[in-house]
Amino acid sequence: MATIILKSPVVTEKATALAQKNVYLFVVGTFATKDQIRHAVETFYNVTVGSIRVSIRKGKVQRVGKKMIPKEIANKKVAYVTVTKGSISLFPKA
Repeated sequence: MATIILKSPVVTEKATALAQKNVYLFVVGTFATKDQIRHAVETFYNVTVGSIRVSIRKGKVQRVGKKMIPKEIANKKVAYVTVTKGSISLFPKA
């Protein structure tokens, strides 16, 4: 069974401020381990990862539609990846 390790980079005001300090945020799979995240970032972006911190953002219940039917939003696992060698370009130049 293939699992998705890196889903997407987080591009927010906080994430871009942390990127100046070589800390990048990624939404990762909920069952991804730190070793799997390290291997995925190093192979995909060709950088050296120093440390990884992981946090789980709990899902919410939102009301959507005309009848305001409750819908559950899933949990998100976010990885804070510190890069020691190299850099990651979140906004590639065209």
